[in-house]
Amino acid sequence: MVAQKNPVNADSTEEEVRDWLYSIGRGSIVPLSDLTVSEWADENRMLSAKAAAEPGPWRTERTPYLRDIMDALSADSPYEWVVFMKGAQIGGTECVLNWLGYVIDRVPAPTMIVWPTENDIKSNVRIRIDPFFESTPCVGDKISDGGPKDGANNTFLKEFPGGFLSFAASNSTSALRSKPVCNLGLDEVDEYPGNANQQGDPVTLAEARTRTFGTRRKIAAVSTPTVKGASRIERLYATTDMRRYYVPCPFCGVYQVLVWEQMRHEKGRPDIAWYECIHCAGEIQNHHKVDMLPRGEWRPEREASSPRRIGFHLSGLYSPVGMLSWGTCMSEHHEAQGDPQKLRAWTNTVLGESYAEKGERPEWEKLFYRRGEYEVGTIPEGVLLLTAGVDVQKDRIEAEVVGWGRGKESWSIDYYTFTGDTSDLNSEAWQGLREFMSSSFVHPTGAMLSINLVAIDCGYATTNVYNFAREFSDTKLAVIKGEDSRTQIYSQPRPVDVTTASGRKIKRALKRYPVGVSVLKHELYGWLRLTHEAGTPVPPGFCHFPDYGEEYFKQLTGEDYITTESRSTHQVRGEWKKNRERNEALDCRIYARAAASILQIDRFKGPQWDRLELSLGTIRSAPTSEPSARVPAGPVARPERRRYRSKGI
Repeated sequence: MVAQKNPVNADSTEEEVRDWLYSIGRGSIVPLSDLTVSEWADENRMLSAKAAAEPGPWRTERTPYLRDIMDALSADSPYEWVVFMKGAQIGGTECVLNWLGYVIDRVPAPTMIVWPTENDIKSNVRIRIDPFFESTPCVGDKISDGGPKDGANNTFLKEFPGGFLSFAASNSTSALRSKPVCNLGLDEVDEYPGNANQQGDPVTLAEARTRTFGTRRKIAAVSTPTVKGASRIERLYATTDMRRYYVPCPFCGVYQVLVWEQMRHEKGRPDIAWYECIHCAGEIQNHHKVDMLPRGEWRPEREASSPRRIGFHLSGLYSPVGMLSWGTCMSEHHEAQGDPQKLRAWTNTVLGESYAEKGERPEWEKLFYRRGEYEVGTIPEGVLLLTAGVDVQKDRIEAEVVGWGRGKESWSIDYYTFTGDTSDLNSEAWQGLREFMSSSFVHPTGAMLSINLVAIDCGYATTNVYNFAREFSDTKLAVIKGEDSRTQIYSQPRPVDVTTASGRKIKRALKRYPVGVSVLKHELYGWLRLTHEAGTPVPPGFCHFPDYGEEYFKQLTGEDYITTESRSTHQVRGEWKKNRERNEALDCRIYARAAASILQIDRFKGPQWDRLELSLGTIRSAPTSEPSARVPAGPVARPERRRYRSKGI
């Protein structure tokens, strides 16, 4: 089908464009193409040796996840806005170039691409645009062959029959306001200024250029995100149906989104990495993506603010074999630990996610209003083992029991406060904790569950904590020491000396585990932000709570992660700071998580969970199902709760 000739060019005024539109009928700007963007690319696109690592014919099957994104930009697609929030090395730029080639060759119309700065325009035109035109004749032959000084073909403008391609810098209001365009590409929008020359948001200014073309317009916004709360691409993505790419496990076939929490690596060798299936715990290798990616499918997470908006999010974990490997992702992650600047860049470019500069504290109200799925002190069906975290204060000891299931799904079982002077090892506080150590709970199957491991922090009343710990086996009670700078959940325990009540010093009397409390807080806040709808699979790490009061949830979210930049060195430093006086619930919860990690729960696979279920007499429909695939059953009869000393919150 041949595109209709029209008088529109770079010199056309908005009035001339409007008159032309009405003269041919507003709904018929150009005839629809008989090809989609991906079909056009497979037939015509050639990758230049000057700009591509793999020169030659374009093959959408190499990056199959781009097909739906490109086709959403096709002439007969119903979408006006196409938003792509992405990680690194997944073909985002090539996706936009394919769309440009399709427009020039099949559905010519005024088109504009906006880049952050004028220097970005110059480098992209030289490195990407011009080589693309040279290597793809059906596009390059349509571009005016004027010289460098010819207004029809220069760095900032390329004319072709039926339209033009102009390039604008996001900080140039004159370029953004210049001409009406039917197609608008917004590349790396998170690098745009918030206010272009004090005349408004550059995206809003550029979008206004498309209104003349009504529902025929196409706007593509592509970018890696930056800072949480300030990321423009994340805000745009939130207005769409927020699609994510689901791929099947090569072992069990369960479809899932590739998430960083499921990445694993060989001890001491982050470059040897694999992905652990959320369902069967199978070890998915990087090379399995060859078969997984073509079978993937985009699934919306929500309803868009408008049916004409569609959005896609993709991390670098989906990068095709031969490009960004999982081993490289894992190695870069290890190198970034302890360096907020590197960690931010890694989060943005690899995960394709915004970086939370302040820890992004979950809203305690949301947690409070979804509590009460089960009674305090009872064990829900999915719990397979118990841990506890203990925090020692001057006049009290606080403790929380947490139940753990497949995929690190967790349930808070009970929270305790033992009051008394903790400087006296014989006080009511310590006696209450002694009784607590022998606690047991009734599982719905009738089996009795004891606490597998208790973790107690020794940051306060250290000597008394040490002496208390010596009363118990180290397989029952683990002494931990929180360290903000540590990048692992815990490290191998170190022997410490203990001074007894009589003053005698015992060398290497017990073991103490260094624990990365900052890592644990970041992880917990991520879990607390997870959502779950009834009747749908429970996401890994989801946290359940009984009918606690408001104070518990305020304490659980009682800290913010704050980053500050040194004026002299420009180094960024992050630290956790209280947003209220009390936060013991947060400390107890992460100590209970540390205990679970010491029990090696992070390494548990299907067989380990199977054995735990067998010991409890739990009946399951599948031998290795994970909680992400578990749909909670209806209410079950709860056994009578055993009463303990005071419940604190």
